[in-house]
Amino acid sequence: MIISKTPLRASFFGGGSDFKDYYENSSIGYGSVLSAALNMHVYITVNRKFDDMIRVVYNGNELVNHVDEVKHNIIREALKMTGIDKGIEVIYMADIPLSGAGVGLASSSALAVGVLNALHAYKGEYVSPEALAREACHIEIECLGQRIGIQDQFAVAYGGLNRYRFCNDGTVGVAPVIMESRVREELLGRMMMFFTGNTRDSRKILSEQSDTIEEKRAMLDNLVETVDRVYEALAKGSLDLIGTELDRTWQIKKKFAGGVSNPMIDDMYEKARAGGAIGGKILGAGGGGFMLLYVPKDKQSAVRETMAEYREVPFEIDPQGSRIIFQD
Repeated sequence: MIISKTPLRASFFGGGSDFKDYYENSSIGYGSVLSAALNMHVYITVNRKFDDMIRVVYNGNELVNHVDEVKHNIIREALKMTGIDKGIEVIYMADIPLSGAGVGLASSSALAVGVLNALHAYKGEYVSPEALAREACHIEIECLGQRIGIQDQFAVAYGGLNRYRFCNDGTVGVAPVIMESRVREELLGRMMMFFTGNTRDSRKILSEQSDTIEEKRAMLDNLVETVDRVYEALAKGSLDLIGTELDRTWQIKKKFAGGVSNPMIDDMYEKARAGGAIGGKILGAGGGGFMLLYVPKDKQSAVRETMAEYREVPFEIDPQGSRIIFQD
């Protein structure tokens, strides 16, 4: 039996610049995001089955004779990629509801990375974080035709708080955010996250975003430059820049595609700002899911009052990426 544990993620800055159509042709030379792994996880259990059938358990329960019959698309493609076609059980659990796809925390990519990690370990193979991320990208983008970027797969494979650079030549640079422990604690102490109460299918939003990359290239360049500016500010302990840049880049992100925001989200954001939040954003593609906010400590009680109708979700940064936590 093998159990893998893979974090979800919150992307702070640079989302959209991780699309291949952007970073391969970027005049800057790369796309870039600043992203953190969260202490919220996806768990995959893999076990040898007594017979030759394949059993897959999530919010559904499948028992099939052949890998091609598996309906869960990511698990099916991961089994195929690792060459496992019979005699196995795969069980998928998570710290968020499995029906909560579309919450902006990269649960699909965490599943892809986590199931690949578990299946490789089942075969006695160690696979590096970069290899896991690239295999997950291949499954989601090439095999399943998802029109998405590649930041999520890397963020959940590596863990921690990092700046990722997606270079013209296809290489990916991973640079941990270096800052004093005091600054890190202060940063986390000023971040708040609330659930909008809504989930959404991000595919339409991401497809429109992908279709219009060329006309939004200047905005994406701006977001990439913001990542580098914030990365340097964190190293210097200049935290208030985070809030103002979250607000500024959220205004840009809302222009990327219809559905990124809506009247409910706009109202929610204005309530947070009225309570004292300096800035924030909807995580992921937009349209629902979780709202991340930067709020000075002395304003957090007021923000909780103005946001009383929404569920607050405390979080920490998980320093580890996808890992095997049990093997027998």
